[in-house]
Formats: sequence, structure tokens, C-alpha cells
Amino acid sequence: MRELALNILDIAENSVKARSTLIGITITVAGDTLEIVIDDNGTGMSKEFLSKVTDPFTTTRKTRKVGMGIPLFKEAAEVTGGSFEIESELGRGTRVTARFKTDSIDRAPLGDIAETAVTLLNPDIDFVWVYTVNGRSFTFDTREIKEELKGIPIDSPEIISFLRELLKENIESINGGIVL
Repeated sequence: MRELALNILDIAENSVKARSTLIGITITVAGDTLEIVIDDNGTGMSKEFLSKVTDPFTTTRKTRKVGMGIPLFKEAAEVTGGSFEIESELGRGTRVTARFKTDSIDRAPLGDIAETAVTLLNPDIDFVWVYTVNGRSFTFDTREIKEELKGIPIDSPEIISFLRELLKENIESINGGIVL
């Protein structure tokens, strides 16, 4: 994928399909490492399926016989000299961790995280995004936002537009001029 935000979107959509009600997405830049963690409380995977999940010919989909999201994310991390881990337990959920070397010429740009976040907005699923760059942090928690909205749907066009701008402003502020 051309940008890491699309990998995040793909993995988070897997979490949605796994019937997660809470998905955490943490993006941390510290020193020469960019770490992305996607954690959910969905159905999880069996040990057998987990052992094969990085193989592109392993998928739960019935419409096609390949699943490229996890293998591409793994490859994107490892090609930079980084690492990839996936942990899962049936009935408990899944945690995907990808680490990238920020100074690698092979690292894809982070991309439009704000757009990824608003694309995933769902009244039935809560997301907690934590975005940290060199010790400066911003948290976007849909549980808090839904409470403030007092019944206004979080996925209404006006709210999405407002949240997109809120996310963009905070991410730019946290980045402090760094292009990730």
C-alpha cells in the first residue's frame, strides 16, 4: 500500500468484521522508530489460523482466496528493518504491532490518519486513537465524543467534517513540522 494509513484502515476493518466493540489504534514515534499498534476485543483467531495469517493465501473471506492486508503490513515494516507481531486469542481479540525504522528509504509515508479515523467512525463501535510524536500526545476517544454529542450520530456529515478538522489540527500540532 502506498501509505501506512491504508494498512491501518485495512487492519481496523478486520477488527470491525471480527465484531469488535472497542478498537485501539496507537501511533508512536520515538527516536528512529514508528510503532503502530491495533488492538481489538473482537472474536480473535485460533492458534492454527494465527500461525498462517501472514500467508497471503490465508483468509476468512468467502469472496476471494487471498488476504493481503496483514502480509502487506508485515512486509512494509520488515523492509524498513522494523518488525511485526500479531497476537490473538479466541474470544478475547487481536493485537497487531508493526515497527518501522523512520529513517529507512523504504518506509511508506504515514499518510492521512485523520481521514482514516473518520472513515472508521461507527455508532456501534468505539475507537481510541493515541497519537504520540517524541513525547507529545493526542488522544481521540469516540466514547467521550459520543457522550458530548448527546444522541447526535457520530457518523452524521457535520460531525464527521468537524472531527476530521479536529484530528488534522491536533496531528499537525503534535508533529511539530515533522512529515511522517
